[in-house]
Amino acid sequence: MRTTRLLENRSDRIIAAAVVALVGVTILGVAVWGGPDSTEADPNVAAGVDAQPSGSVASTAGGPSPSGVTPRPSTSATATPTKRPPSASPKTSRPRTPAGAKPDATNTGVRPGVKLSVVNGNVTFSTSGAVVEGKEFRGFVHVTGRNITFRNCLFRGGVATNNEFLLTTVRGTNTVVEDSEFAPAHPSARIDGIWAQNVSIYRANIHGSVDGVKTGSNVLIQDSFIHDLTWFASDPNQGGGETHNDGVQSLPGDTKLTLRHNTIDVSSLPAANAALQNAATEVRIENNWLDGGQCTLNFHPGNSSRLTSLYVVGNRFGRHSYYRCPILLSTQSSLAENSGNVWVDTNTPIPAPQQHN
Repeated sequence: MRTTRLLENRSDRIIAAAVVALVGVTILGVAVWGGPDSTEADPNVAAGVDAQPSGSVASTAGGPSPSGVTPRPSTSATATPTKRPPSASPKTSRPRTPAGAKPDATNTGVRPGVKLSVVNGNVTFSTSGAVVEGKEFRGFVHVTGRNITFRNCLFRGGVATNNEFLLTTVRGTNTVVEDSEFAPAHPSARIDGIWAQNVSIYRANIHGSVDGVKTGSNVLIQDSFIHDLTWFASDPNQGGGETHNDGVQSLPGDTKLTLRHNTIDVSSLPAANAALQNAATEVRIENNWLDGGQCTLNFHPGNSSRLTSLYVVGNRFGRHSYYRCPILLSTQSSLAENSGNVWVDTNTPIPAPQQHN
């Protein structure tokens, strides 16, 4: 949870977010079925790429990409999801998470057998309608066009001198990410996984960054695996204090966030903040496996505003939140629906949300 960093990276708008409560949330993805079938596309399409040195310089067999990273404490409980190397995938993208299956390293990320072409340097995709497939990005990727799809891609990033995201979509519209892995090659307190807005993300394997996903408005994350984030004892975005890791973090003023059938596990960290640190409205948390954090789901705007239209339905919670607190609400907020949420080990109902500022 690093508000300062957002102000630097979000070029299309400025977010002055108050410091969000440290209470953490851990989410373990719950089962909801895969994204829509996608049409086949030329895996070598790179239309609309404006690169600072970019270019396909090599092909790598779709073997696992380095996914193990040193976890780092943040302000909450910790989670230890299984890490898996990036898998490669066929050209046709379809839901591949079996009904009822928990998203993990075996059913998210690049599909096995896909050959990845290396693209070096930072890249901006601006041509609307482009399909980008089978790439390994060794730089930071930005989207400014409409209806751009990334499929079977590995996002590694570069060396961060400022706050960076492996993929930034805040200036794009209707971006789609399918069957891709996000694993920084050079983990840093300045690197998060995705800065997401106006995007749908299916079957992503996200690990090794400080936060998994920072969200703006209009974001769907489905059938994905967020785990093994990296903790640092010193974070310039926290005044030199430890990092505040979140699986997913939204900010005040954002709206329309859906987390559906994901595993979000931050329990491996010594001090994770939350699986979801939320300050947005119109939020649906459905059929996920969630674990870790100070409190696993933390609905706090960081100011006196009221959070509305919050739905938490059919989720399974692990018991590794620091305060043994599945859900925390600010005193100005309430859940529009809170049903079917159980402890994963006993299938018994979780306690009522805690509520305080």
